[in-house]
Amino acid sequence: MAQVLNNKQMLAILEFTTDGIYVVDRHGVTMFVNRAYEQITGFSREQLVGRHMMDLIQDEFIDQSASLLVLEEKKEVSLLQTIAHKKEVIVTGNPVFAEDGTIEMVVTSVRDVTRLNSLQKDLSKAQTFSKMQNYRFTLTTDEEGNKFLFRDIQMKKIYVKATQIAPFPTSVLLTGPSGAGKEVIANLIHEFSDRKDKPFIKVNCGAIPETLLESEFFGYASGAFTGARREGKIGLLELANNGTIMLDEIGEMPIQLQVKLLRALQEKKIRRVGGTEDISVDIRLISATNQDIKNLIKQGKFREDLYYRIAVIELQIPPLCERREDIELLVDHYFEYYCQRYKIQKVMTPEAKRYLIHYQWPGNVRELKNIMENLVTSISDPRIEPYHLPYQFQQTANESTSDLKSRLEQLEKRIVNEAVISHPSIRQAAKSLGIDHSTLVKKLQKWRQPLNRQ
Repeated sequence: MAQVLNNKQMLAILEFTTDGIYVVDRHGVTMFVNRAYEQITGFSREQLVGRHMMDLIQDEFIDQSASLLVLEEKKEVSLLQTIAHKKEVIVTGNPVFAEDGTIEMVVTSVRDVTRLNSLQKDLSKAQTFSKMQNYRFTLTTDEEGNKFLFRDIQMKKIYVKATQIAPFPTSVLLTGPSGAGKEVIANLIHEFSDRKDKPFIKVNCGAIPETLLESEFFGYASGAFTGARREGKIGLLELANNGTIMLDEIGEMPIQLQVKLLRALQEKKIRRVGGTEDISVDIRLISATNQDIKNLIKQGKFREDLYYRIAVIELQIPPLCERREDIELLVDHYFEYYCQRYKIQKVMTPEAKRYLIHYQWPGNVRELKNIMENLVTSISDPRIEPYHLPYQFQQTANESTSDLKSRLEQLEKRIVNEAVISHPSIRQAAKSLGIDHSTLVKKLQKWRQPLNRQ
């Protein structure tokens, strides 16, 4: 015959279960809470036993009661409950009926889901990061193509300043022409900070449609507007929490958004579009622009108070033409970098390098990188000669020299190279040029060009 548990044994079982147990009588007055409930909620049974559930809601112990709903609906009820505005729990209330069909008590099980919800938020963040491909993206700083290389004394001063301020959460404004290396400096600051293992979000303010700016920066709550995702969306500022955010082309940001950004920086809180709750954020802000912010302030296009907030430290990056000591260093680095990256063996002649060094580089380091990649991938010859360079380099070099013989030789090399490339053999190329085969061979040997096609 089965043994029936007595009340003492039942209470012992309830005390040692890992789920919280909460029991109220038919009137909604607390009768019993177990040890697990105390541990989950932080409330002691002395605070709860004998108190009506409605009183606990009014005193903000909980935001809603499953027990009261069970008494009202006379059936099992499950809901998500917030404890003291901090912890989230799933509660399931079940009615215990007396012989006459009335409810004698309600027994509710309570399970902590705060950690689960935190994991779900982290997953949502990770999914949002994976979709950041167009006008916003994350980037690590260990890529060879983004190294900070310099010889110029101006850049050395910038390097020293950047590493000096990196450990502090000070806002930094990077100014200078497009392609000068503002993003590389931002990488450097983030890498030398204590946030280097945290998110690093980069946003091109000029590339996001103005109608989407606010929701992109601050996110939006569920059902905030027609077409909004049901679960809402995490904004860029929230994604960057505890990390760094770089706002590139900040001068393009509309005034209305500038106001909200300033408030977020001052209060360290954001509110999603259509939301009712403030979200605390801790971000390190790096801004960048190629515009004259002070001139924009005079024109009424940029808020002066925001400028002082983002430009606690201002670093001005000079154009590449003003740091000529860096040009040869960068040419060598990126030429070698792309040769290794694409597994191509090429060399550059001293004359070709001289052309590159004398060039003014209006597109700065970005243009230099693009030209190096172009020379490595689009030129079939293993040696890069001056005639392989784009026309603007020829023109610059010609303006820098009055050596007619050198200029004529470069022109001759270009013509000969085009003939060799466009014909299946050296003999046919010589015929098209109207010179003897042996003459062409001697010229190619002099220029150290390959003779594998006879």
